[in-house]
Amino acid sequence: MEQTILFIKDRFKEINPLHNIRKMHTNIRGDILSGVTVAIIALPLALAFGSMSGLGPTAGIWGAIVGGIIGGIFGGCLVGVSGPTAPKAAQIAAFMTAFVISGTDKPDLVAAFSIIFLSGLILVLISMLKISRFIHYIPYSVVAGFMCGIGVLIILNQVNPFLGLEKGQKIIIQNINVQALYIAVPSLLTLLLWGLVEKKIKFLKNIPSPLVVLIIGTSIAYFLNFKIDYIGDKMVSASEGRIFSFYVPDLNRFSEFLIPALALAGLAILDSLLSCIVADNMTGKRHSSDRETFGQGMANMAAGLFGGVTTATATMRTVANIKFGGKTPLASVIHGVTLLAILLGLGSLVESIPEACLAAILFKIGIDILDYRIIPVLRRIPTTDLLIFIIVLFVTVYEDLMVAVTLGVIFAFLKSIKEIKSTSNHKIISFSKSKFYLEDQNKQENIKVLDLEGPLFFGSIVSLMKNYNDVPKHEILIIDMTNVTMIDLSGIYVLEDIINAAKANNVRVFVSNAKSHIKKVLEKVSFIENLREENCKDLIKQLEK
Repeated sequence: MEQTILFIKDRFKEINPLHNIRKMHTNIRGDILSGVTVAIIALPLALAFGSMSGLGPTAGIWGAIVGGIIGGIFGGCLVGVSGPTAPKAAQIAAFMTAFVISGTDKPDLVAAFSIIFLSGLILVLISMLKISRFIHYIPYSVVAGFMCGIGVLIILNQVNPFLGLEKGQKIIIQNINVQALYIAVPSLLTLLLWGLVEKKIKFLKNIPSPLVVLIIGTSIAYFLNFKIDYIGDKMVSASEGRIFSFYVPDLNRFSEFLIPALALAGLAILDSLLSCIVADNMTGKRHSSDRETFGQGMANMAAGLFGGVTTATATMRTVANIKFGGKTPLASVIHGVTLLAILLGLGSLVESIPEACLAAILFKIGIDILDYRIIPVLRRIPTTDLLIFIIVLFVTVYEDLMVAVTLGVIFAFLKSIKEIKSTSNHKIISFSKSKFYLEDQNKQENIKVLDLEGPLFFGSIVSLMKNYNDVPKHEILIIDMTNVTMIDLSGIYVLEDIINAAKANNVRVFVSNAKSHIKKVLEKVSFIENLREENCKDLIKQLEK
């Protein structure tokens, strides 16, 4: 009984929204600017995903509203922004073909929103079981393939609006709308060159470049009276029907809804937590997978009640939020509140924004999502990691996100069966317990040794990173690689993350005694660039100085 009470207390401590609320005052100006900008960018996407889902454009906006507000308050990623995503909209659309009102072709909205609500309830239960954290065992090559695949997808999807063409319209010179290019090209150039402009004019650092681009693009279109597509053209369809509806879940059909709800919950975890990992890679911080799953559960339950499209943490919105200066959940909440204001009557403020202007912003976001950690060394990474990366990238672009990640993970686990069976014993120990020796024992107190033993791969790195984050303050870190038997891309990058975290805290780092075949892999991906690699004797000499 006592253990049960402790477990419940631990769970409620983990999902307590005060963890996020306490941080919301630390970056108010940046979060407000970012939240408003992301909301304007998210508006056409919400409308499009609402239409794609079969539930209507207004449902898409409600999904973005509850995703932003509820997901921000309860989520586990400080910079994550939730809302409808392409994979989830497509999945609910597939379910809707099986749920129609008897005798008509109209979708059974009660069934749809009951499934969405039930998927949220399942996510809440999953978060209580503490199993979401297994997302951290996904190999880095899979995450990189996912990031690059999403980036390529976004870029490809914006080519037509960038050129002033309708979705699906053939790209030929005769079809291109030159007026759209007069907006899209200057907008994209402004975004690409903004970093150089900021260096010359310091005060511009406080202004998000997409906000500038929105003003420039809208002004050009307005004063020259261009005949192109505007956000307002899509908002007309969003205003059709009732703005607000409340749906009570039909739990009498629980057995009928369970399988679709489980599938929807599974995709929400995959879609959301991969987006959180992308955010982790960009910010250097670590999200809470269980709390994020809980937040998505609450957001999807709210979406089911208020008639919104199913939500997940969206990679593009999250990356945009990071790029525009968002640092706390306040940005996500502002994103949701802004969309609510637009839905309730302030649409005229944004309906004159040209779609070509948004296409330029999304094009740049697609470029930013690409994984620039792996791209420069792509030809030199281990062959298996390269193959997994290529598989995930191409399947993400041409087939489906879930299929891509599942294939990548299966391939990685099959390749690493030998390592999985091997024993890894990576630990952080005090200098006095290590094999190193210093005559001056007073220096030993501020030295920690990362003692690596066995394979260092995606299946053995999670506890390593956590253990290092829990280590007391120290001045010197020795990474002893004497007993490392193999290393993959995930292992290399977790070492880089540890080293970067140590250096950020002014800790001197030494890497010692990597075997020749390990050192060869590290050198290929430029791991040892800018880092001293020492043998034991040289290392002790350095420390004794």
